[in-house]
Formats: sequence, C-alpha cells, structure tokens
Amino acid sequence: MHETLHPPAWAPARGYANGVLAEGRTVFLGGQIGWNAQQEFESDDLVAQVRQTLENIVAVLAEAGAGPEHLVSLTWFMTDLDEYTACAKEIGREYRAVIGRHFPAMAVVEVARLVEKRAKVEIQGIAVLP
Repeated sequence: MHETLHPPAWAPARGYANGVLAEGRTVFLGGQIGWNAQQEFESDDLVAQVRQTLENIVAVLAEAGAGPEHLVSLTWFMTDLDEYTACAKEIGREYRAVIGRHFPAMAVVEVARLVEKRAKVEIQGIAVLP
C-alpha cells in the first residue's frame, strides 16, 4: 500500500510526489542507465536514453514481481540540467509512456559525469511491494 504525502497548504507537485508512505517488501534498484540489455547504447539522444533507462527499471522491477506502480522513490542523475530542462516535455511524455501516471518521490541532481561516458542519465530507485 502506498500513500502520497502532500501538505494541504503546499502548491501541487507536478510530475513527482513530495513524499510517499509505503508498507511491504522493499526493492532497491541500482542506478540504471540508457543502454540496452547487451549494455550497448543505441542513442546519444537524452530523451531516448531516458526512455531506455525507464524501460530498464521496469525490467528489473519485473524480476521482483513488481511494476512501476510500486515505485516510491526515484533519484535522477543528469550530466546536463540545461538539456534536461530543454527536453522536459519530451521526457515527461516518455515517462508516462513507460511508467504511466504514477509519480513517486523524486529528486534530480546534476553530476559532472557518470561511470559510462556515453550515459547522459542514471536513475536509482526504491519500490515497495504490498
């Protein structure tokens, strides 16, 4: 069971939750990046890498018998926040296509680089199964 936490006097959160109360078995997702199952990048485009990263998250969740609806937290590591902001609408479209209209607690952080030099995004997450 998950409950979104949102103080009543706060402005609406758009595309994320301020907090999530969850109870059940916990799945910790290691940082996923935008390469395919063979660890090959098919694109250097940020939006394409975000979609692949989200698809990788869904694949790992499936191994635990979970789905995107079980996500309670995502931390996004971006190599270029300006590029992320410029592509926000497209990223949102891809997010909804893969994850749906489920918005866990989220944070976005800019980093100098990721371990895989071609990676533009890495997403780490936590899911809770009831």
